[in-house]
Amino acid sequence: MEGANGYTDDDLLLAETLRWGVSRLASRLRAEQPGTGRTLTRMAASVLANLAHSGPLTASELANIEGLQAQSLTRVLNELEEQGRILRSRSDSDARRQNLMITDGGRDALREHVRDGNAWLATALRHTLSDAERGVLGIAAGLLRTVAEAEVTGDGGERPQATPARADGAAPAL
Repeated sequence: MEGANGYTDDDLLLAETLRWGVSRLASRLRAEQPGTGRTLTRMAASVLANLAHSGPLTASELANIEGLQAQSLTRVLNELEEQGRILRSRSDSDARRQNLMITDGGRDALREHVRDGNAWLATALRHTLSDAERGVLGIAAGLLRTVAEAEVTGDGGERPQATPARADGAAPAL
């Protein structure tokens, strides 16, 4: 039975179970992706991934994706620029805005950062799940991206959409 808040006890149980599974998997992936070069922080890796998947973004757009204030990204953006992993350029439409773009060095750093975790995950999936289960997980991965891009707040209200979701719901490969 649906309550006044718009969700049921089953919805809450599913949310709790899913959150636990995603959290445990994220922790394991962090442990399995040390990389061999200079490691990226979680925030630096997230910034590079967003730039790799979404193309040039402003600091405000990145902050919105991360759920932060733009000022909170200043240090990580400065470090990534100093390391040659991102470039800043003035917007053609508004000289007050800067567009941030990932460089080839940034793509290489991101690829190295996730390489070991992806190898571990591919092996774990192959050795613990059947072909059918891996197929279901592939569908679930797309659904999780859709949920992650949902423009709703915790109270069920709508949040203003900052950037349009991709029509196919998929991010390009690193």
